[in-house]
Amino acid sequence: MKQPALVVLAAGMGSRYGGLKQVDPIGPYGATILDYSVFDAHRAGFGTVVFVIRRDIEQLFRRTVGSRFESRMAVEYVFQALDDLPDGFTPPADRAKPWGTAHAVWAARNCVDRNFAVINADDYYGAHSYRLLADHLRRSGGTADFAMIGYLLGNTLSDHGDVNRAVCRTNARGELIEAVETLAIEPDPVDPAAARYPEDGGYRKLPRDALVSMNIFGFTPEVFPFIEEHLREFLARRGHEPKAELYIPTVVNLLIAAGRARMVVIPSQDTWFGVTYSQDKPYVESAIARLIAEGVYPQRLWADQA
Repeated sequence: MKQPALVVLAAGMGSRYGGLKQVDPIGPYGATILDYSVFDAHRAGFGTVVFVIRRDIEQLFRRTVGSRFESRMAVEYVFQALDDLPDGFTPPADRAKPWGTAHAVWAARNCVDRNFAVINADDYYGAHSYRLLADHLRRSGGTADFAMIGYLLGNTLSDHGDVNRAVCRTNARGELIEAVETLAIEPDPVDPAAARYPEDGGYRKLPRDALVSMNIFGFTPEVFPFIEEHLREFLARRGHEPKAELYIPTVVNLLIAAGRARMVVIPSQDTWFGVTYSQDKPYVESAIARLIAEGVYPQRLWADQA
């Protein structure tokens, strides 16, 4: 079986931060979150990395990001373009926003011919999570045999504000029934084993060991026609809206509800982190330093790193 590919959703780089500030160093020798992600994927056996970007940041991205990896893995670039739509659809004149993460994955349809993982460019997922997902992708042969890494909710919270998480409901076989988007989750100030979120004028508790999706998925290439089908339905209903987007979890939930796909939720003990708030960056830096001290990472990720 071909080595799985890693599809990195990076089209938002630049628009959200101005320039490419996601490549701010958080580790020694200028290492970024994306450096650690690609390093982890490479060690886990991923053979190709596919960056989904916008055409207007191509040269800057290739120079400052892609060039780091081109001597280590096969690197491909694809573009999430507003006018890259199924036949019969065109973007409205006032559309400036990308069409969402499902459309971003669909943009890679012509260069991904093997099982693949999908990640966000600016999230840290943990070395073990990539190994778990790579093992699944190497075994997976079903036409709709998908996977998702499930994180313990408590390993994804921020001390600096509330967060939104997709809480996973699973069956007895560990397969996803539904990922329920839950807003404004924060640590419970009284119960150290719980988190909470606002509901009906009060709060509802969630156990800190509840599994949540952090948008790291494993797919077979058969997902592309599924996405196109739902993209067509989305565009027919909401394509005139200037900011409407179609997200990967939405497509997954629809496929599962219709009995057309299976998605196993693979639990991981890794801690997810990202720079959701500016105050999060020192925590990310200290977390990476701790992982280096524990031997998870070398001081220098790549031998030729400056």
